[in-house]
Amino acid sequence: LQKVKKEGNVPFTLAALQRDLYLKKLPRHIECFDISNLQGTDTVASMVVFVDGKPKKSLYRKFTIRTVSGPDDFASMEEVISRRYKRLIEEKEPLPDLIMVDGGKGQLSTAVYALRILGLKNFEIIGLAKRLEEVFLPRDPEPVIIPKTSSALKLLQQVRDEAHRFAITFHRLKRSKRTFTTQLLEIKGVGDKIATKLLAELGSVREVENASLETLTSLIGEKKASIIFNHFHGTV
Repeated sequence: LQKVKKEGNVPFTLAALQRDLYLKKLPRHIECFDISNLQGTDTVASMVVFVDGKPKKSLYRKFTIRTVSGPDDFASMEEVISRRYKRLIEEKEPLPDLIMVDGGKGQLSTAVYALRILGLKNFEIIGLAKRLEEVFLPRDPEPVIIPKTSSALKLLQQVRDEAHRFAITFHRLKRSKRTFTTQLLEIKGVGDKIATKLLAELGSVREVENASLETLTSLIGEKKASIIFNHFHGTV
């Protein structure tokens, strides 16, 4: 009985989700988006994919926001939704069974607008607001309240939390890389190309500082290696 219950858990959860959200089909393929920034800097977005109720990490995607300056989550959401589904249209790939955004009515409305600008009509999309775990649907001004004990809500929370984790991880990596690159660019004679190559090869400014002259020379040539080695050690 326990084995049967375990094996039947995912289909039951998806069926419950279909029922609670009035979906036309079983949400076997879910794509969820989240925006991350720190005071408007290094804004990024994440997309996670769940297939049959489980994360499919090979399908995850990261986005660096290109067209938005400052902390504007709505505009950032519009950009990432447009980029993702414009590409699917170009590649003639099917839409997911359910699109999900981390946020309430505002984020949802922005995402719906982006999809309609692309000419898409037959899509299913929801927003999950963090504070009260309310689920928003495009056609309903009032949120859907799914019982806290529902397996359907727990799946939505898992998807949303995974999108948030993935976005935060990418944002921290991007911010750290920018900080490290800036430190190397402060060295006279070191340009962006050299700084980026060193960080890609060695991983951090500390590793660059600790690298031998021979290691640096093998990566960027004798002249630039001497400049960097001199900067950290004072002599060659």
